[in-house]
Amino acid sequence: MSELPPHAIKGRGAASNPEGRFESLRHHAEDDGWQSLLLDADAPRPRTEVTEERARSVISRNDSPDIAFEQAINPYRGCEHGCIYCYARPSHSYLNLSPGLDFETRLRAKGNLAEVLRAELGKRGYVPTPINIGSNTDPYQPVEKRWRLTRAALELLAECHHPCTIVTKNALIERDLDLLAGMARERLVQVFISVNSLDNHLAAKLEPRASAPHRRIQAIEALAGADVPVGVLVAPIIPALNDRDMEAVLERAHAAGARCAGYTVVRLPYELKALFREWLALHAPQRAAHVMSLIQQMNGGRDYDSDFRTRMRGQGVFAQLLRRRFEVACRKHGFGRARELELDTSRFVPPRKASPQGVLF
Repeated sequence: MSELPPHAIKGRGAASNPEGRFESLRHHAEDDGWQSLLLDADAPRPRTEVTEERARSVISRNDSPDIAFEQAINPYRGCEHGCIYCYARPSHSYLNLSPGLDFETRLRAKGNLAEVLRAELGKRGYVPTPINIGSNTDPYQPVEKRWRLTRAALELLAECHHPCTIVTKNALIERDLDLLAGMARERLVQVFISVNSLDNHLAAKLEPRASAPHRRIQAIEALAGADVPVGVLVAPIIPALNDRDMEAVLERAHAAGARCAGYTVVRLPYELKALFREWLALHAPQRAAHVMSLIQQMNGGRDYDSDFRTRMRGQGVFAQLLRRRFEVACRKHGFGRARELELDTSRFVPPRKASPQGVLF
């Protein structure tokens, strides 16, 4: 029997479910002659399953010199958006799940997020610094419609006058404009919408369950219209795949109301290398070798270089060209830098402890 080849799955980014790097067992699929039935377009597709998780802590701390924030919360593990390039995919291995299809179909929701966050913000000696929401997985991925964990976190942060930043590629953020507008008036929030291409056809394959590019541009417009500080992240830039859209994205985002911009290049840590190569073979076979060649040129000859100094922007001639193009486009449209807005930490008031008697005074 021959090895069963991977095949594209409509609505999903990954085409396979390889074991995580901590697993000792390996599964090997073989074609037993029924392959045509297995690949039938009408065959059941993987469904999204969400398991509630009781978190012991929800604020993670960061000291990486190339990341702008010190604190972050992520309401969900895994992400239904299914972006094939997502650097967070390898984190699913810590759950004994696959960075492939499991990452986008077997999710964990921190059901007690607001409760634990309240306790952590109320600890004696807590020093407020802006909390980033969505540093690992998207806080407005489709399951947020039902679970509303991001909404609960924002309600608590607004109550405590605690500043935060948000990164998302889903127009669902418009649902929370009432909270965001109020926080913006107190300089407590800054939002970044990620848009790495204006090509709907490409986006449907790269990030199958994220909002379409034009809807993200509309979300920028809605946020700006509500006076919420909003920027655009052209991220990640994948050479020879979506880099041609950089200037067009910046132009459209600025016209919609974005006033700051940033970018990163694609990163392929751990298991993500093989998953991305598999995606290229299925969706862009004619340019796969060229794409990987350019990625390696930006990573010192390897698929990925974790050096803090270069991992976000790359190195070499192509990386320098991207940086120059970005700088020229930002000057043309008058974009500011993402870190120029200073959020206000002076208003922070520790949350009240929950009490069965309620608040008397």
